[in-house]
Amino acid sequence: MCLAGSAYERFLMSDDFSIDDMDMAIVEQLRVNGRATNQQIADELDLTAATVSARIRRMEKTDKLRVVAVSDFAAHGFNVLMEVAIEVDGRPASEVANELSEFPEVFAAHLVTGRYDIDMLVVLHDFDDLPGLLLDKFSQVRGIRSMVPAIVVDVIKYKFDVAPIEAKETL
Repeated sequence: MCLAGSAYERFLMSDDFSIDDMDMAIVEQLRVNGRATNQQIADELDLTAATVSARIRRMEKTDKLRVVAVSDFAAHGFNVLMEVAIEVDGRPASEVANELSEFPEVFAAHLVTGRYDIDMLVVLHDFDDLPGLLLDKFSQVRGIRSMVPAIVVDVIKYKFDVAPIEAKETL
């Protein structure tokens, strides 16, 4: 029986769908082993490889899933993790955040509410890099009124199972 062009195939490729329990099970299998083949996932979930493939394609096509590799900071020689809260004055916070995000040490930058305007996560190879980053690089960015760095002493939770597929574009 040929299912090409069938209602089932149109459902699988539809942009208007909700992730169901089977999709979540496939995603969980990918979390456990991001290199698992469609056949391996299918065997674990009692599905066909074609069904797994179609569901993964559908989730990717509709920006509900992106399979990525994640590596450890220390594996790349980064031994210092730091949060930097920034207060902005005289310039839109989005402009300042965009400029700061260009520095390779910045791996996450967020516009936030509250006392500060920007919150960033920064990685350094070691503490000797700290003065250069704050005094030579960040302080040259126009619009920064104050910076409050906080060095991470221990990571209690670092979970990225659900994350934005794409960063929101700024105008």
